[in-house]
Amino acid sequence: MALNKVEISGVNTSNLEVLTHKEMTELFIKAKNGDKNAREKLANGNLKLVLSILKKFVGKGNMDDLFQVGCIGLMKAIDNFDLSHEVRFSTYAVPMILGEIKRYIRDNNSIRISRSLKDTAYKALKIQEEYLSKTGKLPDYEELAKMLDTSRYDIIMSLESLKDPISLFSSVYNDGGDTIYLYDQIEDKKANNKDLEIRMSVNDAMESLNEREKFILDERFIIGKTQMEIADELMISQAQVSRLEKSAIKQLKKTLK
Repeated sequence: MALNKVEISGVNTSNLEVLTHKEMTELFIKAKNGDKNAREKLANGNLKLVLSILKKFVGKGNMDDLFQVGCIGLMKAIDNFDLSHEVRFSTYAVPMILGEIKRYIRDNNSIRISRSLKDTAYKALKIQEEYLSKTGKLPDYEELAKMLDTSRYDIIMSLESLKDPISLFSSVYNDGGDTIYLYDQIEDKKANNKDLEIRMSVNDAMESLNEREKFILDERFIIGKTQMEIADELMISQAQVSRLEKSAIKQLKKTLK
């Protein structure tokens, strides 16, 4: 189901209103005083925010279902928003809507994950949302490990375990020429020691990069995301992603010489 359809979950997206900052403030004051009509207007006036977030989840599930789940996150944000903090509502609401959709997708994952691993992942995601809301950026794995009094390895394993399974024939990189598929990256048991040495050297070189640089290289050349997709995820510009990517590759080349 495409996101550019006119109707989603019975809502005509071509006629959605957008509230001004002044209108939002007035409605929040009324809603906090028990005005249910103001609460409903706030919800309808922010549905485009939910739709913009859904673009990140195309292909991850039924868009009608995800839209409804996103609306639940929106209502929670409306009910918990505090005007005295002087933060724009969208800044506060985005992590809550994202979190609600991600939780729904994880809870409906067909692969069974151990409870302890799932609990660690949920705690890490909750901290990520709170940290992002306060600082405007995501904490790295080391920071998450300290906050949860666990190891960096456990944080990575728990978060990775919640990712959706992908096909062996999924594209992991395409520079406009030949496509590299996931099965191309699977280890060949017949590979010689030279190949093993190269992989070990690359792994060692990767340790010279910071967490953000590692993340960008993984997302670009392993997952196959575009710079713009990564920029949206990190909430930075595409130009910044490009500079960080080039810097990381330059550092790798220097380390591997």
